[in-house]
Amino acid sequence: MSMHASEYRLRCSAVPHSTPSAGIVGASGYTGVELLRLIAGHPSLDLRLATGDSKAGMRVADLYPSLAAHYRDRTFDSFSPKRVDGLDVVFVALPHGVSQTVVPEIRGTVGHIVDLGSDFRLHDPKLYPQWYGNEHPAPDLLGEFVYGLPELFRDKIAGAELIAATGCNVATAVFALAPMVDAGVVEPDGLIVDLITGVSGAGRPPKENTTFCTVDENVTAYGLLSHRHTPEIEQAIEERTGSSVSVLFTPHLAPMNRGILATCYGRPTSATSTEEILEVLRNFYADEPFIVVGETSPSTKATLGANTVHLTARVDPRTGLVMVIAALDNLMKGASGMAIQNANLALGLDETAGLSTIGVYP
Repeated sequence: MSMHASEYRLRCSAVPHSTPSAGIVGASGYTGVELLRLIAGHPSLDLRLATGDSKAGMRVADLYPSLAAHYRDRTFDSFSPKRVDGLDVVFVALPHGVSQTVVPEIRGTVGHIVDLGSDFRLHDPKLYPQWYGNEHPAPDLLGEFVYGLPELFRDKIAGAELIAATGCNVATAVFALAPMVDAGVVEPDGLIVDLITGVSGAGRPPKENTTFCTVDENVTAYGLLSHRHTPEIEQAIEERTGSSVSVLFTPHLAPMNRGILATCYGRPTSATSTEEILEVLRNFYADEPFIVVGETSPSTKATLGANTVHLTARVDPRTGLVMVIAALDNLMKGASGMAIQNANLALGLDETAGLSTIGVYP
């Protein structure tokens, strides 16, 4: 335990138990505003800090009118490590590459850190230059982070100090494929993930490939053969199942605000049926409050605003392939909802606190 961590625990032990205090570093982005919304309705979190350096001093309600009724006069704070000192949980919702410098500055001075970015998800530091193009500046911390996918690694997350919350693309693929590999019903090599994602997954700052005129009435595949989330998908499945896997991951950008649909394929290890692999999914996710397994083909709209994953599966007797389809809301179960679920586990709260299983429709 670091000296800072010891000081934090000593300081907290002298203070009577109260509602856990929370902070958001990077609250002005899409995952940040979703965290603001969720914490506003959380029964056990007290928001003390919401930083947004590019928007510091601006009223939250002016940037996001949807939050005006709750955050009437609150403004975005500027960030400094001292401002988070003593908080029980800090959500880091920053672009890739930024958390790598922020986390070492605040680690140990707060109770728990939930990083929503990809900076600490991969265990092997050699994978960062290969897939992200840069050496990791804090490689020693990679082994200290717990991978934050509660349905697969709940016991490791409970009470953890450092949590790297799973990304939206990865979560969708892993929810579909991990049960199949774990049960040994598909070959671990040559798994295919064909994924469609909404534009909010690219973040709030404008980019040439996410402007309205580029995205509207257009579907584009990107990251062909080299998408940076590929090793994370493989790592998560391998960590849960113990099987070495290889995945071909191809994401597609679709003209919708939010949502992910992943159609995943594997070759069966032996003769099987749709009924058998649906039962594999049901058994794997038995009693999971945020997982819906059924025969109906999942849709992104069915998960809108909810912390749920919808799954189904088929076996094609003509090609012999197993197909598993998963849908979720990329800003909820794929990001901020996942982060709250991780924080609940880390803090010893009800895992479902502040998270809805009910989607918004139409």
